[in-house]
Amino acid sequence: MRMEGEVRSLITIGLSVLASLCYSYFIVSKIPKGKLRLLSLLPIFSIFFTLPLLLSSSLLTGITGLFISWLATFKLALFAFDLGPLAADPSKSLPVFVSIACLPIKIKQNQHKPPKLPLNFAVKVLGFGVFIGFYDYKELIHPNIFLGVLCCQVFLFIEVNFDLCNSLAKSTAGLEAEQPSDEPYLSTSLQDFWGRRWNLMVTNLLRQTVYTPLKSAAEKVVGKRLSPPPAVVATFVVSGLMHELLFYYVTRASPSWEMTCFFVLHGLCLVVELGLKSLFSRQQWRLHPAVSAPLTVGFVVVTSFWLFFPPLVRAGAFDRVVAEIKFCFELVREKILTPLNTTMLKNL
Repeated sequence: MRMEGEVRSLITIGLSVLASLCYSYFIVSKIPKGKLRLLSLLPIFSIFFTLPLLLSSSLLTGITGLFISWLATFKLALFAFDLGPLAADPSKSLPVFVSIACLPIKIKQNQHKPPKLPLNFAVKVLGFGVFIGFYDYKELIHPNIFLGVLCCQVFLFIEVNFDLCNSLAKSTAGLEAEQPSDEPYLSTSLQDFWGRRWNLMVTNLLRQTVYTPLKSAAEKVVGKRLSPPPAVVATFVVSGLMHELLFYYVTRASPSWEMTCFFVLHGLCLVVELGLKSLFSRQQWRLHPAVSAPLTVGFVVVTSFWLFFPPLVRAGAFDRVVAEIKFCFELVREKILTPLNTTMLKNL
């Protein structure tokens, strides 16, 4: 009965999102860009923020919260000012508009250099499956090693899901999308990790919706040289608050604000890093990547152990998501793979 209820909720969510985006495409786009267009989108924002509450599945709730409540809302906010990936374009069809709005994709604009450690889709899926298997033995694993497994699992989960979205966008709308990340495990600085390698679609969206406008506003008050630090910190604060919202969607528990502290800490450290880079660049001195890369990745991992993962572990979010993923695997095995194997054996 619960599964039937989730299916009905998913249908409701799908129809609500489609109707909202059709309204945005056919009606809102005709309104002059600016505050009036933004005002006309406020009902859509309120709908998008409530949709994840219709679901009880932690996995589906988290995905809906990320794709619709966060990313689609931010894209529409940019659309209100004719900016971002949804910016008015007469050649942009409704399927393209809907795909860009709903899916966490960044349209490919130029060719990127090949990765140093190529991880194709099959390898990512296999790796994700292996880390899921660790859950059967988590009581035997040291807590810190288990948190390390969670880091790898989150990375692969995002990569697999975003790769699937890229494939869906290509098959339905003919869109070529960029890879979700650019080998974040090779980052040589926090600026490199957050700005150029990790979760590029979200990074680009935060840059357009928060960093750039606030930097421009700060320039009028403190000047061009001092405007980046407050814009950087504010961007990380917004990211932290959106992660707290996703945490609430998945757990239905009051936020502990540890995730916000994680992002504020990284924002402040990034400001310090930028200041040090500016100071030492005049002396043409910098750490070798063999030193800076382990320090950067180690800092991200250690601080995530300290602030990011504990609230999720305490709330049992990972346990529920893993159980739901295993249920999906079992469903695919019973309903698709087993009948397919039986049919093939009969035909031999």
